[in-house]
Amino acid sequence: MNPPVILASTSRYRAELLQRLQIQFTQIAPECDETPLENETALALVERLAIAKATSIAEHHPNALVIGSDQVACCNDIIIGKPENHTAAIQQLNTLSGQNVDFHTGLCVMQQQTQQKLHCVITTNVVFKTLTSEQIERYLLTDKPYDCAASFRSEGYGSTIVDRITTNDPTALIGLPVILVADYLNQLGLLLP
Repeated sequence: MNPPVILASTSRYRAELLQRLQIQFTQIAPECDETPLENETALALVERLAIAKATSIAEHHPNALVIGSDQVACCNDIIIGKPENHTAAIQQLNTLSGQNVDFHTGLCVMQQQTQQKLHCVITTNVVFKTLTSEQIERYLLTDKPYDCAASFRSEGYGSTIVDRITTNDPTALIGLPVILVADYLNQLGLLLP
């Protein structure tokens, strides 16, 4: 019998991605401070937070397979967060226009009871087109990506504002690398397919 699966996230995007694996799971909000540490790189930050999110849930559900994930966008070594509103999204996209942006997605799948933990960071490179104010406005009014890192949703109208996306797993850019999640769940005993 398969162990229970818990997604340590309240993200609807991550839940929609995990549903692709056609497994039953529950979502629980993790408890962890997401403040970057002094001099912490974007890569180190997302890996630490993915592990911390999974751990915060696994401690209370030791027999479950717990999935933690975190993502940040980074341009010229500066972390770009979620804009939260239209004005901030315009500022972000003006800054990212014509730029290379790395989206780092941290993943951790663990089971406290067996002391098994698999984790990594997947980087997706996105090259933004040089954008006009009108293009930015049309994109934002269509996609409303205010809850997305760097104001970018690849699964929506966002494909119109980029030149190229380079990745090993396109779902990593949305927030949960499903190919790797399936592999990690298999390694920890959940039979897929």
